[in-house]
Amino acid sequence: MVCTTPSSQELLSCFRDDGFVILPAFFEPEVLAGVRRDVQEVSDEHIRKLLRDGKITNAFENEPFETRLIRVYQECTEHIPTTFRPELHKPGMFGLFFHPRLLDLVEQILGPEIRLFPNYSVRPKLPEDAATLVLWHQDAGYTEEMNQDGQVAEARMVNIWSPLVPATVENGCMQFIPRTHKLGIVPHVRKNEFYLQIIDEYLAPYLDQAIDMPLNPGDVVLFSNLLYHRGLPNGSSASRWSCDWRYQDSTQPTFRKEHGHIARSRSQPAAVVRDARHWAQLSFV
Repeated sequence: MVCTTPSSQELLSCFRDDGFVILPAFFEPEVLAGVRRDVQEVSDEHIRKLLRDGKITNAFENEPFETRLIRVYQECTEHIPTTFRPELHKPGMFGLFFHPRLLDLVEQILGPEIRLFPNYSVRPKLPEDAATLVLWHQDAGYTEEMNQDGQVAEARMVNIWSPLVPATVENGCMQFIPRTHKLGIVPHVRKNEFYLQIIDEYLAPYLDQAIDMPLNPGDVVLFSNLLYHRGLPNGSSASRWSCDWRYQDSTQPTFRKEHGHIARSRSQPAAVVRDARHWAQLSFV
């Protein structure tokens, strides 16, 4: 459901009933500008390293952001990146991950103890790249595969996704199957070297309910870690850049070796990431 100015009751109702809520034009232009600047810097650092290592001979510095990586990886296809994660400790990313109005909404779902889960990412989805063809899954399915201890279904989390360029059916927007979060965690099987997929008997009965999720820069979608979702293939001529991250009730373990970063807390306020400078001094842990 799309909510422009959701009340607490409306947000919780959408999230609990459908498993997701869309907030159009949520992020301010200055937040988007800071994120885009930092992501371009991350991309540039990556390309300069390829150049230093002799993997490429042309950095295509004058190529637009949306097509630069495509040009670079025409020469270096074995090193196509699908995710940037440790590189995101830059000042502009703080405005996205620790956005106060976003955290206000997340607090309505999770309560006052909020962790930025250690799975915050920027993803360049290059055209026709098999490594970015995300299959039908629940995010909780990946955590369960890592743990196999029965605790994952109890994890209290909110997933966040926001594009840096218009996300369309053509360039590989996400698809959701509303209300599938109510099914609980379901079995997944590893389909290839990149991704898990929900097994057919749990997936097939719901496929006809799938909906496209086209979004614009500044839009954001909050969704359950139990919701069935996937990414369509990118059939365009440009990269589809996006950001995704997760918040978790910080009173729970992360179910992985990394512990993430505290976004809000009444019980341990000194542990909260204070500002953009503080965020840039931290690392992916």
